[in-house]
Amino acid sequence: MGKALTIALDAMGGDAAPGMVVRGADIARERFPEVRFAMFGRKADIAPLLERKRRLKDVTTLHHTDDVVSSEEKPSVALRSGRQSSMRLAINAVQEGAADCVVSAGNTGALMAMAKFVLKTLPGINRPAIASFFPTMRGESVMLDLGANVSCDAENLVDFAVMGNAFARSVLGLLQPSYALLNVGSEDTKGHESLHEASGILKTSGLPGEFLGFVEGDDIAKGSADVIVTDGFTGNVALKTAEGTAKLINEYMRHTFRSSVLASLGYLLARPAMRKLRKRVDPRGYNGAMFLGLNGIAVKSHGGTDALGFANAIGVAVDMHRHGIIEKIRSDLALLDRGPDKAQVAAV
Repeated sequence: MGKALTIALDAMGGDAAPGMVVRGADIARERFPEVRFAMFGRKADIAPLLERKRRLKDVTTLHHTDDVVSSEEKPSVALRSGRQSSMRLAINAVQEGAADCVVSAGNTGALMAMAKFVLKTLPGINRPAIASFFPTMRGESVMLDLGANVSCDAENLVDFAVMGNAFARSVLGLLQPSYALLNVGSEDTKGHESLHEASGILKTSGLPGEFLGFVEGDDIAKGSADVIVTDGFTGNVALKTAEGTAKLINEYMRHTFRSSVLASLGYLLARPAMRKLRKRVDPRGYNGAMFLGLNGIAVKSHGGTDALGFANAIGVAVDMHRHGIIEKIRSDLALLDRGPDKAQVAAV
């Protein structure tokens, strides 16, 4: 058994909370016996669920609060009025040293705003980014930013490359990941000035792995690079497009197999292969987006996930802590040829 670590859970975050959170924590408990949980939320709703999960209850501390951040609440409002919310108290636990990581399936904007306010950014990082996995033809890749920063300059993109590189080494176990900037073409002449400037910096950065330059949209699914770096606007559009395409293909296949008796018989023959395919592209297996660049580990689970998906998000937090992602980002930032406080000064 490894060294015990404590994960703070926003037990009220998510469409099916708190039941989904409790069931997900129980699955994670079986996978990671060294983990302890600090749950924040309404005791009257959570305690009866824990009573039915005795082994989980033994490794969980329940902290009561009636306040909950709604999915519709604006980040600025949540930051001002949600000081006693389950989300804020879970983040506070990390800042205070009572927990090693925080996981929430709640409001993404509110979680980012609160986490940035409470945990702060790492020295040298101006803007944190949202990173997550993408299934590819070669396995899995990491992509960031997925929506935290709509517009970015060259320095932001370089920071994202540093953080994505550390993420790939921590979670995917890649010692020398390849990384690239998402662009409208792979040629050096394509794209705007910020991309060109970022590319020039990364070519001589000395970061672990191989910088591939520019890649295009279809390279995401090909797995041409282990880490895809882009601004939050482009990244979020790419993410939502991929999700929509997956749903479209799933609907086409369902309609096709129901179109005739022969097609239904064909499905029966193909069912084992279809199970493998379904498991390969199951979004629950890729659940758990990391807020990179913060001085603490914060993981965002999809709000509509189930217990298995939430358990996977907890697993991402465990991997981040086990492999020391904060320390990796710190050391990689030191490789860049710029003053350690440049980004902080620019943010003032």
